[in-house]
Amino acid sequence: MRFRILGTLEVRAYGDRITLASPRRQRALAVLLLNPNSVVPVERMIDALWEDEPPATAVKQVRNCVSALRGRLGEAGGAIVTDGPGYRLQTDVDDLDSLRFRRHVAAARGLAGQAKLLDAVEEIRAALALWRGPALDGLRTTTLAGRAAVLDEQRADAVELGAEWRLRLGETDEVVRELTEFCGEHPMREQSHLLLMRALAKEGRYAEASTLFHGLRRRLADELGVDPNPDLRRLHEQILAEATPSELEPEAPPEHHHFDRAVTELAEAVTWQWRAEAELRSLHRPQPIVLRWSALARPGRPARRGDLDDIAETFTALPERQLVVLGDPGSGKSVLALMLTLELLRTRAPGAPVPVLLSLASWDPRREHLDRWLAGRLADNHPALLTARQYGPGAPTRLVLGGHVVPVLDGLDEMPADLRVAALDALDQTMAVGRSLVLTCRSAEYEEVTRESGPVLGAATVVRLEPVARQEAITYLSARGNDRWLPVAERLRRDPDAALGRVLRTPLMVDLARIGYGRPGADPAELLGAEDAAALEGQLLDSFVPNAYAQVPQPPGRNPKTSPSGRYTAAQATRWLGFLARHLDRARSRDLAWWQLYRVVPAGTRSALIGALIALFFVVTGWVDDGPALAAIYGLSFGGAGYLTHRFGRPPEPLRTELRFAGATGKFAGRFAIGAVVGVLLGLGWSLAAGLVVFLALVFGCVFAVHVWLAKPVDASRVSSPRTILRNERTGAIALAVSFLVSLGLFDGMAFAFTAQTRFLPVLGGRYDLALAVAGGLAGAAFGWFMARGVAAGCYGLAGVIAGGQVFPAATNPVLPIVVGVFFGGGIGLAVLVTRAWGNYFVHHVWLAATGRLPWRLMHFLDDAHRRGVLRQAGGVYQFRHARVQERLAAISHDEQEVR
Repeated sequence: MRFRILGTLEVRAYGDRITLASPRRQRALAVLLLNPNSVVPVERMIDALWEDEPPATAVKQVRNCVSALRGRLGEAGGAIVTDGPGYRLQTDVDDLDSLRFRRHVAAARGLAGQAKLLDAVEEIRAALALWRGPALDGLRTTTLAGRAAVLDEQRADAVELGAEWRLRLGETDEVVRELTEFCGEHPMREQSHLLLMRALAKEGRYAEASTLFHGLRRRLADELGVDPNPDLRRLHEQILAEATPSELEPEAPPEHHHFDRAVTELAEAVTWQWRAEAELRSLHRPQPIVLRWSALARPGRPARRGDLDDIAETFTALPERQLVVLGDPGSGKSVLALMLTLELLRTRAPGAPVPVLLSLASWDPRREHLDRWLAGRLADNHPALLTARQYGPGAPTRLVLGGHVVPVLDGLDEMPADLRVAALDALDQTMAVGRSLVLTCRSAEYEEVTRESGPVLGAATVVRLEPVARQEAITYLSARGNDRWLPVAERLRRDPDAALGRVLRTPLMVDLARIGYGRPGADPAELLGAEDAAALEGQLLDSFVPNAYAQVPQPPGRNPKTSPSGRYTAAQATRWLGFLARHLDRARSRDLAWWQLYRVVPAGTRSALIGALIALFFVVTGWVDDGPALAAIYGLSFGGAGYLTHRFGRPPEPLRTELRFAGATGKFAGRFAIGAVVGVLLGLGWSLAAGLVVFLALVFGCVFAVHVWLAKPVDASRVSSPRTILRNERTGAIALAVSFLVSLGLFDGMAFAFTAQTRFLPVLGGRYDLALAVAGGLAGAAFGWFMARGVAAGCYGLAGVIAGGQVFPAATNPVLPIVVGVFFGGGIGLAVLVTRAWGNYFVHHVWLAATGRLPWRLMHFLDDAHRRGVLRQAGGVYQFRHARVQERLAAISHDEQEVR
């Protein structure tokens, strides 16, 4: 009998594989194999078999499970013996791959200690050859995960040992090939990156070694808030010292080298992105429900049928790699698209196109060409591709037009109905030249569109996802408790066309039924009372969010970054998610983008809110300057400018920048000079003393120059996420607002305190100066143009004319200029802040949270919903994991709003 746990759990006897259909038996065997020849107490067996609260009969069920396991293993079942408080599995080293692995590693270490590196490398290779994937892949419960992670760590140590020994032997080429893939799988492992950097440096590939270091440093800072260890930093400094400047630049030809990096790093980023989503959604768990498909018959083409495991192979074997996947709501189209993307990435050859999974919901084919939209989505999700110095000019567009991207477009049906015909026609025209494509759509919507548009995508193979077979649904539902599901199984067999049978024909509904009634205490027999299929579907959909937010005990030592929070109740989550779903329904979108949250608030309300906030600061400024009349003028002019800008101007989008100081010296000096000139002109215009003018020049110079440190990211292997976009945009928005607050607040306070009261073209009895009005208008227009272009330039230019020409007496109290400077600068800073995506989001989020429609910590709530599997992350936006759940929540939220 041979046992294998270094990968998926396998048991073989005389060359034949023994299947263990029950996940409970698999876990029981796994916990015994993780502790070979050692006693496993019954309590630990219970923890391994039940992730949730174990039933009262857990001890008895463990005994029954072990008894059944012994019977299934046949003669080898006698190796499982009862020993005191638990069970022990007696096995030899040759019968268990984890023991053989450890024996090889120990032998390799011994040989290396004797300076026999060639023999040591061979032993390590033999040890690593036993691995077929992560230990107990797909079978990790909380109890099993810790011991399995220890094995994974031992494998990683073995990989690094082998690489270190081969470096001593001079086998750098092989080390680079192996560790490049390994570092991609373990992007935070410092020792592996250290060895790979050494190998690259020995081959003279200094630029790649430096890029590898910077990528690791950014990931460590983002995820853990730490720097690379001292050994890595010293090695990087050594590389920089040894390499010439030309060696640190990409090798010739630069354009080709840049572009190769863009393709490679895009493939890495997409792999990490969707692998994390697949793990979060447990798509690799044992015995998932089977997704079967069949190709629609076409003349001259053989009929094809298959399941999820062979869809990638089928796609790559097509004469024209164009695939349309149809299915009913909840049939698993998005899961198929995700798994197809990951499998194509896994088997992708160097230089081959990169499959990129995108939601079609954000594309408007009447306004934007498909290739332009694809390039835009690449730039949004991987903003570093826009850095020409790293990847060449126009990398996203070149990736699309050069055929380096395979679009996997999910959800034609999720587009507004009036856009689907135009979208399908655009796809047909763009993809008619033999480009690869994968498209998913609900069957009814696709048939309706093709009736209107006529034959399209003639070269594509169209497959339809089949309903879940009755027996497969029964097997899936009863895997964790056969007895409780017997009434449901009997009803499905006896009356498959009843309401229950019709509902449980899609993977979504079967999964919701298992989640909702698989918990201890739940009775699946409640499903038998439904006579109406629509009502039963609604019942199961309504159970999704409460089940996702069920309060369960958390294991000790959990990682708060990857574990759900206990902060939110099911009622709160249902209310807030319903509000967001209704917002997306009105916007006819699937993409939940934080920077578009302002659309929830009516245009008049949000514009008035921003105008009032800005006016408040300027009312105080005018009142302190010269009383209520000037307060009204200031408040109306600048508050009105803010209102009109946000009522009719273009809404802000995030700029996706990050702080970067390298290579910014020249730009800093240029911006400093411009700012200094502005400071000098303002100081002279308001007749300030020479020393104050110099001081203003220094302040304005620094304020203008700091913006050069906000640059595009440089690592395309990192995928944008909602949180990283918000964090980077918040940094830029606050830096910009504070710079204007300090500079203009300081200027206004100094002008109030120290102006020589020079009059140029006074009118209205000396209360208004035309020259100052022109200067104020030009400054306001420049300010508005800098912030939000045309509309803002006109509005703030007019405000500058009205307010800038006002003449008021100099300060008589030394405290007053400070107050004026603070409030004037605060008003200007706020006006700047709300023209940036984060500032706009911040104001409207506070309004919505204060009125109870959203939580105060919105991003934390959305992250938590993502960890619970309610939302999925697609680049920089969130989406509801199931479109039908979004539709249901939106409908319920709308009905509740109508009742109110």
